[in-house]
Amino acid sequence: MDLPHSAGSWSTEISWVSLDPGYPGNVTYLTAKESRLTLVMGNVGVDVDLDVEHGVPDANYVIQETVKSILECVKEQFHTNQLPPSIYMVHSSLRNLCPKSFNPRVVSIGPLHRDDENVKAFEGQKVTYLLRLLRHLNSPPEDTLKACAKKVKDSIDEIRACYAGIKPYGDVEFAKMMVMDACFILEFIHHNLKSDESISRKMLLAQSVIYDLVLLENQIPFFVLDAIFQCTFLELYPDSTLIEFIHPLLTLVNLFETKLRIHKISTGAHFDHILGLLHECYLPLCNILSNFSSSTVHSAVELDRAGVNFKPNRDAKSPMAIDVNLHNFPCFPWPGFKPTLRMPVLRVGHFTELVLRNLMAYEMCHRGCNYITSYAISMDMLVDTHEDIAKLVEKKVLVNNMGSNEAAADMINSICKEVVRVNFGCDEEWKELDNYCKGYWPKNMVWLKRTYFSSPWNIVALVAGMVLFFLTVVQTFFTIKPAGNTD
Repeated sequence: MDLPHSAGSWSTEISWVSLDPGYPGNVTYLTAKESRLTLVMGNVGVDVDLDVEHGVPDANYVIQETVKSILECVKEQFHTNQLPPSIYMVHSSLRNLCPKSFNPRVVSIGPLHRDDENVKAFEGQKVTYLLRLLRHLNSPPEDTLKACAKKVKDSIDEIRACYAGIKPYGDVEFAKMMVMDACFILEFIHHNLKSDESISRKMLLAQSVIYDLVLLENQIPFFVLDAIFQCTFLELYPDSTLIEFIHPLLTLVNLFETKLRIHKISTGAHFDHILGLLHECYLPLCNILSNFSSSTVHSAVELDRAGVNFKPNRDAKSPMAIDVNLHNFPCFPWPGFKPTLRMPVLRVGHFTELVLRNLMAYEMCHRGCNYITSYAISMDMLVDTHEDIAKLVEKKVLVNNMGSNEAAADMINSICKEVVRVNFGCDEEWKELDNYCKGYWPKNMVWLKRTYFSSPWNIVALVAGMVLFFLTVVQTFFTIKPAGNTD
């Protein structure tokens, strides 16, 4: 947009409207009258004095008003959203790698995917779940809904601050969305996961919904869910907490065979949402992160050839703990002297990538720790090909439900693309393994196994060569010393 060069010609008010008035970074409109220029950006307006003689704003005034405008923006942001939002659209660098891992398949929770075509058909089902929930309670339905609506209205500004990039919603529409979605989640868990009916019969219909509830972009704040729980199901479960109520859902999306230890989570702990609670279940008791080193990466097959033994880590203090036990005499090949790599038993299925990517996105965009990302990097180091998957399955540290080792290897190899490797939770363990593999005996054992024992044909060729060599020696011996010659 070009401005006139002569401010003296502005005897009447002139107005321009930007092409994208809804975007807060654009000039929503600009007015000019006599020697004053007004630029309105979002909710903030800037008045600029004009140099009437030259038709340009005064430089010092522009600087002062710019600083003032920025401070007003910061002040407004501080009062409306003191904490960074915890529910947001995943950055395109991660989302574009696998969009289906972040988009809900069946049900929309919260405002970010409310207008997606594929989830609109399920909105009517939420009413069915709400009616079913109200029938469980002894309180009159209207009183229950009033209590829920009041809880949401009292904290509606705080709820809005939990979201980033949402379109404007009126208070009534936004409050209705929170109440309906929270009631749906609670009744879905109660009906499908906590009832006495056979879960397996209903899981075919409920599975997609279950995984929709752990998507980063498909959440409502945990304190909203807890407030609605207090108004509804606490009547049926007076001795239960919301964490205990949600536990069956978390068990179904758990990545490992080790049970989630929700009893170790403090009742006063803060969780952003259901995904945040799942993330909390995987955290170690103390900080174990360190800077990412440049240690040589060894695959599972290479470690096995070097004599490293793999064992499930079922009794670890942390659900994702990876431990290395080295012995004083690693040169001996016997089992008692082999170094041992203990790992949690990972269950690889068709939804494993979805859960991992959302936990990693949550860490990278919001959390100050990256334990899930560190574990994913560790698995990416161990797995290069389908042979590594086969080795981990053989050692009982991985359960592959994907149908093929190639599919599992491709998933693990792709999970860490576009991931910045800064802090690492298994750095010491990989350094120990790297130092071990660089030793004389392990290094030569790897070469020997790769050269002569990598396939059945190599083994046959080695045995044939050894037999041929033995026969050649015998033949040479009897040639030099014929039979019957005793001298």
